[in-house]
Amino acid sequence: MRLKGLKVGFALTGSFCTLSEVIEQIKTVIKEGAEVIPIITREVATTDTRFGTAAYWKQLLMEITGHEVIENIIGAEPIGPKRMLDVMVVAPCTGNTLAKLANAITDGPVLMAIKAQLRNQRPVVLAISTNDGLGLNARNLGVLLNSKNVYMVPFGQDSPANKPSSLVAKMDLLVDTILHAVAGKQIQPVLINYA
Repeated sequence: MRLKGLKVGFALTGSFCTLSEVIEQIKTVIKEGAEVIPIITREVATTDTRFGTAAYWKQLLMEITGHEVIENIIGAEPIGPKRMLDVMVVAPCTGNTLAKLANAITDGPVLMAIKAQLRNQRPVVLAISTNDGLGLNARNLGVLLNSKNVYMVPFGQDSPANKPSSLVAKMDLLVDTILHAVAGKQIQPVLINYA
């Protein structure tokens, strides 16, 4: 019960191929004693893919967490004024979300939730999953690695030969990253051998 008493905002973005893995991490966070508030992007809220329908993901998140899913800006906005969360997790954090966050763009529920959390100087944990982390998004990654109250789940190249710019977080390090972030520290090492 390493996370007992913590209120965790858990945001899922559109890296649909990693959602099943992330759901398992949400279950782990809950088993560790945290209360989880689910937040999803418009894409997750409205897009049916070969990995599952939007309705399936929303229902699953409600069943696992016991909370309604925040899926719009209006639902996410109170996170700041009400100081609703101890820590905010974004997993998977796509390159799109990474780029918008690095450039202060708030155009959806997940980015609003992040902004609301950061305005209170509270930790945000990013678990990246992007095919261009070492491409066009490398600059944005650098910005966020140097941003106050933003912490990264350790990540590495998941397929250097086939996708040389791709970076993926090691999801099984999420709980340890949360514990470090709540203490104001970045878990080390950040760059890992993903294999």
